[in-house]
Amino acid sequence: MSTFKIDAELRDDLGKGASRRLRRESKVPAIIYGGNKDPRSISLNHLKVLRYIEEESFFTSILELKAAGGKKQKVILRDMQRHPSKPVIMHMDFMRIDDNVELTISIPVHSLNEEESPAGKEKGIIIAHMMTEVEISCLPANLPEFIEVDLIEFADGDMIHLSDLKLPKGVSLTAFNIGEDESQDDYDAVVISTTHVQKEEDPEPTDDAEAPSAEVPTHDEEKEAKKEE
Repeated sequence: MSTFKIDAELRDDLGKGASRRLRRESKVPAIIYGGNKDPRSISLNHLKVLRYIEEESFFTSILELKAAGGKKQKVILRDMQRHPSKPVIMHMDFMRIDDNVELTISIPVHSLNEEESPAGKEKGIIIAHMMTEVEISCLPANLPEFIEVDLIEFADGDMIHLSDLKLPKGVSLTAFNIGEDESQDDYDAVVISTTHVQKEEDPEPTDDAEAPSAEVPTHDEEKEAKKEE
């Protein structure tokens, strides 16, 4: 698992105005909560945060956060707000973790050998990823960065369900945390399947030359017709 060490600054200035000032100083307002401790407001270096989030594992790793003058804390990222049109991180939420308490988090699903699979080689077939991430529960020490699915033998018509995923030791899917009166089959969603590309049918050509045309008689033709009558 990747290790991310984050330096933070404690802050006491709160509110929207304080957050705007921090952003103008290229800092990200953030908060740490959980772990039977009071929430604490912090700020992070915006440039470093932009580098962190380039790595997918940042979102599913145990982060080591240290504020000036404080102790190191193990946290996970719980929420991140982005600016709708600019590459700016508006706010981040971190949750403290306990090594002895299970956490619930969504992690990505990675597929292997997709292009080498029978379905990947067959024309007109698309491998459809119905779920790109799954929610798991585990102790922090067992937290995986992602779940891998090998598609080397995946063919047209095949499906991979949640129950087909190979989970690391100590990891469970929250989808199967069901009651006694419920069946696992009802929650065994499809993760990956195949679909056929629909061909667009060409419109039938129309031959205007063969279509009968209604000729409008001229004035002289009308006069000749009356004489014949």
